[in-house]
Amino acid sequence: MAFIKTKYNRRSFLKVSAAGGAGLMLQFSWLRGMAQDNKPAEEAFDLNAYIRVNTDGTVTIFSPNPEIGQNVKTSMPLIVAEELDVAWDQVSVEQAPLNTDKYQGQIAGGSQSIRRSWDGLRMAGASARHLFLAAAAKKWDIPIEDLITEDGQVKHLPTNQFVAYPDLIQDAVMIPVPEEVKLKDPADFKLIGTAVKNVDGMGIATGKPLFGLDYMRDGALIAMPIHPPAFGQKLKSFDATAAKAMPGIHDVFTINTTLEKPQWSDVNAFNELVVVVGDSTWQVMQAKKAVEVSWETVEELEDTAAHREKLEKVFSSGKGEVKRKDGDPDDAFAKADKIVEASYYGSFLAHNTMEPMNFFADVQADKADLVGPIQTPESLRKSASALLNIPEENINVDMTRMGGGFGRRLYGNFGLEAAAISQKIGKPVKLVYSREDDMTQGTYRPSYMLKYRAALDADKNLIGFEVLGSGIPESPIFENRYPAGTVSNYKAENFGVETAISTGAWRAPRSNFTAGAEQSFLDEVAEAAGKDPIEFRLELFDKAISNPVGERNDYDPERYAGVLKLVKEKSNWGVELDGVYRGVSAYYCHNSYVAQVIDLVKDEDGNPVIKKVWAAVDCGIVVNKEGALNQIEGGIVDGLGHALYSQLTFEKGKPMQQNFNRYRLIKNNEAPAEIEVFFVENGIAPTGLGEPGLPPIAGAFANAMYKATGKRYYRQPYMILDQQEKVLG
Repeated sequence: MAFIKTKYNRRSFLKVSAAGGAGLMLQFSWLRGMAQDNKPAEEAFDLNAYIRVNTDGTVTIFSPNPEIGQNVKTSMPLIVAEELDVAWDQVSVEQAPLNTDKYQGQIAGGSQSIRRSWDGLRMAGASARHLFLAAAAKKWDIPIEDLITEDGQVKHLPTNQFVAYPDLIQDAVMIPVPEEVKLKDPADFKLIGTAVKNVDGMGIATGKPLFGLDYMRDGALIAMPIHPPAFGQKLKSFDATAAKAMPGIHDVFTINTTLEKPQWSDVNAFNELVVVVGDSTWQVMQAKKAVEVSWETVEELEDTAAHREKLEKVFSSGKGEVKRKDGDPDDAFAKADKIVEASYYGSFLAHNTMEPMNFFADVQADKADLVGPIQTPESLRKSASALLNIPEENINVDMTRMGGGFGRRLYGNFGLEAAAISQKIGKPVKLVYSREDDMTQGTYRPSYMLKYRAALDADKNLIGFEVLGSGIPESPIFENRYPAGTVSNYKAENFGVETAISTGAWRAPRSNFTAGAEQSFLDEVAEAAGKDPIEFRLELFDKAISNPVGERNDYDPERYAGVLKLVKEKSNWGVELDGVYRGVSAYYCHNSYVAQVIDLVKDEDGNPVIKKVWAAVDCGIVVNKEGALNQIEGGIVDGLGHALYSQLTFEKGKPMQQNFNRYRLIKNNEAPAEIEVFFVENGIAPTGLGEPGLPPIAGAFANAMYKATGKRYYRQPYMILDQQEKVLG
């Protein structure tokens, strides 16, 4: 039976879990506010930062982290409910506001919400459960060890006594929290590991006002920005005479959100904006067209053709940074019987969340209310405090559900803009980006290039491996990931290219490109070695298991090999099917392992059709199977769509794709006809799941296409650039 500490010393309750992740503060400070007769007031009692037990027998569980579709608003409370031992139909879930006194790590990013909160969430539920057990033991004068809990009740089976949690509240709140509490054995889980529907599902389906765009207050105005049309330009002057005369328009002015000490989340290429404020979105959109703006060029206006040339040329600049070197790669390549080489390219990508950027702000003289879809509410509050010159404790940030994030809403420039506008006009305001505003504002996935070399000896053994990475502005290499640790002679070297274009995290940062390139190249090396692609990978893992190379390898080779073996088994890999072309890929990121096999067929015109995808996933304990399946299936479709069709190109600094008429996304009939997902059951604490399903699929597709066409695919988006090559002949 597992126990977990509730505090580290007599003065401070546990804020951060023993694993170093974000948890909760077990504080009962509300007791100090109770009446002199020690009778709790009202009808609800805050037992700790995550739980409120109501006198009607229901339990309200607060979900602390932002919800962007990754389903934490369901899965995080599910963990608490499991340890509290209440039935799920007794539970209601509310989005918690930003509160750094009660919560830590209120952020959605890096697929870490569950991983970092696992211990803290379990402790929250277990601590509350202990209070009810102790209260019942005292009430009945029975040893606590003789009692059990079930569905929100404490029971003593020998005497058939039972009492509901609400009837124990007044006694429970007076019981001190012990130094440690008992956690459930995973074998006894009733909720964790089952399939639970999204708590917001019905609201989403019926159009409830859950999202940022839905949020409004009486008397608030609408604002929309005008930023430079090209990266490398800034505002010179503007004339808003015509716009101000239009119906419903209140004002047109400039704001500047430049911070003296910006945080990492303050990425923004356009801090100085022209803003149009009016009564309605439509009126403001029309007025924007009437504003005459002059821009001046202050940096190089960049082009996609030049980007690709710079990515290639930087490799010979001598300005690389060797991130890892094992053995003597130069000697290995000099002695190689055969060398395999390939280069891979990926374009800039936009996030293109279905809900464009927006935020509500009501800034007054000494306080501010900020409400909207943000992945980093604490960072936004800190930056808003600096911009508005208002203390952080006087700024309230409430989180709405987000219509997609994918990393874009880690960067809160739109929240700062709303705050600056409200402060300037002295009224509440709702800032709304149009799709074009959103797609041309920046914070894109960088453009990347990777160059691989592999050295084989006369017996076709892999004796050397080299990867060079360049990016605008950063390299996508993870130097300590596979195949590092499997090859005696290995080198990873980074290069970067400066740019005026703002970039940021995009779902599975760097991995979203690197996985496809790496896994495509490994297939090419396996073919040169005359080996089956899966067996070739497994041989390398065997080396990492028995005799790993290097001092640091980020992955567990046994778990990595495990998902490959599982997907091999489930997909019947090795069985030839007439007219079916198969590709495989496996990748590790965000502490989880995913292997995928894809089956392609050809339609009557010879075009590829994705028949089926098998996925094997090792993410530790699966909290909610419904949400887990959604994450993997969604990641596969998202990864395929962007690897095959999406790109953002530039001419003289201007993004050429500004809406979905030119920025290609995957269509329904292009998605896999079937996806089958298998989860490894190993009892390990949960790891990331929101992102790991996306990266491998590009490599699996490219490898299957090679089987179907005899052609290797080196440039993403595969299908768009392939079509361009055909047109060019």
